[in-house]
Amino acid sequence: MSLRESALDLRCFLLELKRRDDLTEVNVEVDADLEIAAICRQVYEKRLSAPLFNQIKDALPGSRVLGAPAGMLRDSAVEYSRLALHFGLPAETRPQQLVQAIRQAMKATPIKPRQVTGGPVKQHRWLGDEVDLTRLPVPMLHQQDGGRYIGTYGFHVVQSPDGNWDSWSIGRLMLVDGKTLAGPTFPTQHIGMIREMWTQQGKATPWAFVLGAPPAAIAVAGMPLPAFVSEPDYIGALLGEPLEVVQAETNALWVPANAEIVIEGEISLEETVMEGPMGEYHGYQRDTGKLQPVFHVTAVTFRERPILPICVAGVPAEENHTIWGTMIAAQVLEDLQQAGLPVEMAWCSYEAASCWTVLAINTQKLAGMRTNAKVLADQIAHAYFDSHAGYLVPKVIVVGDDIDITRIEEVVWALATRAHPQHDYFPYPDKPGFPLVPYLNAADLAAGKGGNMVINCLYPEQFEGKMRASTASFAHSYPDALQQQVLDRWQEYGFNR
Repeated sequence: MSLRESALDLRCFLLELKRRDDLTEVNVEVDADLEIAAICRQVYEKRLSAPLFNQIKDALPGSRVLGAPAGMLRDSAVEYSRLALHFGLPAETRPQQLVQAIRQAMKATPIKPRQVTGGPVKQHRWLGDEVDLTRLPVPMLHQQDGGRYIGTYGFHVVQSPDGNWDSWSIGRLMLVDGKTLAGPTFPTQHIGMIREMWTQQGKATPWAFVLGAPPAAIAVAGMPLPAFVSEPDYIGALLGEPLEVVQAETNALWVPANAEIVIEGEISLEETVMEGPMGEYHGYQRDTGKLQPVFHVTAVTFRERPILPICVAGVPAEENHTIWGTMIAAQVLEDLQQAGLPVEMAWCSYEAASCWTVLAINTQKLAGMRTNAKVLADQIAHAYFDSHAGYLVPKVIVVGDDIDITRIEEVVWALATRAHPQHDYFPYPDKPGFPLVPYLNAADLAAGKGGNMVINCLYPEQFEGKMRASTASFAHSYPDALQQQVLDRWQEYGFNR
């Protein structure tokens, strides 16, 4: 089995995790009411193997739940391996290689999906009165949540009325009853834009929701691609072959043929219901929910012994940070380089809960621009906050290329020692603000803007291609030959590797 097969089918993905000893099959009975979620939070926070729950109390016989599908590992040599496997990349893949692979797909020729007449997701069908989502192992994730969430690691499928734009996008969905769901469709996001197109025609939006999708598909669905770019075509470019899709049962949408579960129906024109609260990706739990659109379910199709993947949102790192943050970083890097800015690398530090992006600047190119901190911040703010990717993450930290921005300790060091309190913090209160950012106040939310900032961690000398002081560290303070000698004799000194 190839790594590419793991990116194309969740069950191949799980076989590879098992081969790597990165899958724990939980065969004792567990309760979907908080117990599964509590186990998953321990897995995230201790960086343990992904749990696959095989016996779930009162659930459809044979149905299963997968936790922490893109969680981090404790071993630093392979800490990103579960995330990398979503793209068919080796276990030792590093963040720079992840971003490079994602960006290469942006420049590759799109490959449209291959339409097929059937697939594993059609092994079982519930239609009309048969539909009962409460039979599935829908978990209660946090004790303060307003309901059970079936959609935390799946994606919406919608299409523009003219058929020219297929949008696959990550979104959450709360169970209202056996045939009804609720969740946000922000007008600034693609699902909201397409819903508005249908609303203008006076029609409910045809819709599907995919659970247990090919891992590459769930990753791409979390990427803030530009409007009118179809995610299924990008998945083909990423993997070099078309994704197989099959038509839904009750509408004209096409979904991955080997998904575990597909829910389909329509988004109501006007109906709303209270959704939430829900423990969120920024690590906080609000006290009240919000009225959100109603999703009416007309059919469910699923594989034999279906697997429901979940993300138990909360403090980092979980999938909102590992998948979503990584995809945002790749798109940000592409956008800023296309804008002519000297950005070498972009990274949404997982520890920052997708609330800041760090940019590494090529200081030699910067020197040739003959600019200063304020002008550079303004250029970054214009290119970043006005893009779909930058809209989602409100703070930008700008450092030199001597900093490895994927290492949080280096970012914190730069932030603490290089950003001047009076000269290097640049707010942009008129830029659009993403409503899920936790520190926004009522006025910000009402205005739809506020809370954005660029923080400069470049010394003034770096704008001239110079450095104020050298770094005092193992890598910078000793001759290369001595460094190698120390490494070669490390065990001789009495240290373990």
